[in-house]
Amino acid sequence: MLVINKLDFSKDSFVSSLSRQSAEVQGDFYKIIEHLIGKPPFPKKLHFEKLTGYSKPNIFTIHVTANNSHKASFEMIGDVALFRKIGTHKEIDRNP
Repeated sequence: MLVINKLDFSKDSFVSSLSRQSAEVQGDFYKIIEHLIGKPPFPKKLHFEKLTGYSKPNIFTIHVTANNSHKASFEMIGDVALFRKIGTHKEIDRNP
């Protein structure tokens, strides 16, 4: 069972992609991430999803905004969610 005990935002690709987002998207991101800590089930509004085709590392995505325009991707390292990128739904689907 997937359990997230810590969130890691240190990856350069994540820091860079977060800095390019509007203040509104950044605010939405910081509001929703607290719902990831702990064990599933995660709130439905996150649309938590494990991407198929990625096994090393396993990549997961969540929806950041209420209108589902933006997503964030992360990989799991033990019980730590290492965030990879944040961007539009299309950007993350193309290159998580």
